[in-house]
Amino acid sequence: MPYANNDGVRIHYQVEGTGPALVLQHGFSSRLESWYEPGYVDALQQDYQLILIDARGHGASDKPHDPEAYVLPRRVEDIVAVLDHLDIPKAHFFGYSMGGWIGFGLVKYAAERFYSLVIGGSYPYARSMEEQRQEMRQALQQGRNALGAGVEAPSQPGQQGRVRPNDLEALLASVTHDRPPLEDVLPRMTMPCLLFAGEADPIYPLVRECARQIPQVTFVSLPGLGHSEARRRSDLVLPHLTRFLQTVREGINAVT
Repeated sequence: MPYANNDGVRIHYQVEGTGPALVLQHGFSSRLESWYEPGYVDALQQDYQLILIDARGHGASDKPHDPEAYVLPRRVEDIVAVLDHLDIPKAHFFGYSMGGWIGFGLVKYAAERFYSLVIGGSYPYARSMEEQRQEMRQALQQGRNALGAGVEAPSQPGQQGRVRPNDLEALLASVTHDRPPLEDVLPRMTMPCLLFAGEADPIYPLVRECARQIPQVTFVSLPGLGHSEARRRSDLVLPHLTRFLQTVREGINAVT
């Protein structure tokens, strides 16, 4: 099982396919396997070297219980550590929900390592994580298999097993701190960016608003879809994603 090391914290990753590197970063309470069932891996691995990462506190990565281990710079360092471990100087990035929030952090702390950003279901404004903290506390009280509506719970029976191995104390530690404001990065997002969100997602207006402040952005609305649905509907997301990435690749090739 491959790992990169970030200051003593092991970050699990998996590589699929060949081509330009594309990092895939999942959302809160999920793990890297969540990219397989909706079809993202099958669709993209023919043209890209997919770098699927278990975020710290999730999946097979280490799960510190110290809230300070989950500050945004550390999460960004994890992705850079994986790229360094694979000797990849620069990559594309696709993150959803928590993974998208980490994507905004990449702009702040490691923008030079990414050709483009694809961010779904996320925004860079300050956010209270109290709802997630309450869900984790309740889950700890009820038992380790309990999940509430505040986490990215799986919708299909086969997905439930991916959440159960997570460490609830680590998940609670990861949301101890509220998310800080990051909107200062928006004017600095000069690399090509694709943002998307479901129109039935409560955060949709915030995603749409931040997209208006990004210099090179493509914004995609997914009518009728909520937060989790927007990621699962790869049949709707992939046409936009593949077209965007192909355009970016053509631009890179034209420059080089």
